[in-house]
Amino acid sequence: MLKALFVSSRPLSWVNTAFPFAAAYLLTTGQVDVTLIVGTIFFLIPYNLAMYGINDVFDYESDLRNPRKGGVEGALLDTRMHRPTLIASVVTTVPFVVYLVIVGSPLSWLVLAISLFAVVAYSAKGLRFKEKPFLDSITSSTHFVSPAVYGLVLAGAVFTTQLWAVLGAFFLWGMASHAFGAVQDVIADREGGIASIATVIGARWTVRFAVIAYLRGGVLLLFSEWPGPLAAILVLPYAAVCTPFWNVTDAAADTANSGWRRFLLLNFITGFFVTMLMIWWALTAR
Repeated sequence: MLKALFVSSRPLSWVNTAFPFAAAYLLTTGQVDVTLIVGTIFFLIPYNLAMYGINDVFDYESDLRNPRKGGVEGALLDTRMHRPTLIASVVTTVPFVVYLVIVGSPLSWLVLAISLFAVVAYSAKGLRFKEKPFLDSITSSTHFVSPAVYGLVLAGAVFTTQLWAVLGAFFLWGMASHAFGAVQDVIADREGGIASIATVIGARWTVRFAVIAYLRGGVLLLFSEWPGPLAAILVLPYAAVCTPFWNVTDAAADTANSGWRRFLLLNFITGFFVTMLMIWWALTAR
């Protein structure tokens, strides 16, 4: 059972939610404390188990038709694991949320509530934001940006124009990444009756949307505090990964998986350079 829960939580994606929270909180407070540790662990594992576990349960029928599922790109969760996964998502999340509410402020409660609502609403029956084109990409991006916003609010950060530019760029990155990731699943999602951004506007237009969103994110970074503008360069490889599929047809949409695999590797490389820029900023800002 533990192995199934581990795979369902998408270990390769843990850093995508834990790092934004930890970086935002640490850069604001300048110190390592219990709240930083608790929050980082929460956004590292329980948060991802809830986000992806709920998705695996309610997407089971479409996942059966998806050749990508069953490995690092997504679990094919046995029906016997559906109930245990939902229970584990709640049990592992609640203790952390209780602590974070106790140490937080009303505004931080609101941000955390929005973050958790987005986790549930994306996949859960009755909400299924993932089946509402464009709202699916917005909700998915919220999954990754909200931990950063939460960390900032919890730490008492001052939201300047430059900071909003960074968050806006991050949000566009999240939307673009979700949209491009949906392209490879066009056939499986249509067979499973799922209406994603890619199944509705088509594979090629979704790729084009992703490229434009990445580039606009880069433009926003030009308005961030130095050395933030240097991060604008980092959006170019993402756009380059998508561009070969600019004219991809719906019938050949699954070929975008090769670009998606490069995207997964690119995240780690980009993360390294973003970390270096954050250290640079921390050393010069204090």
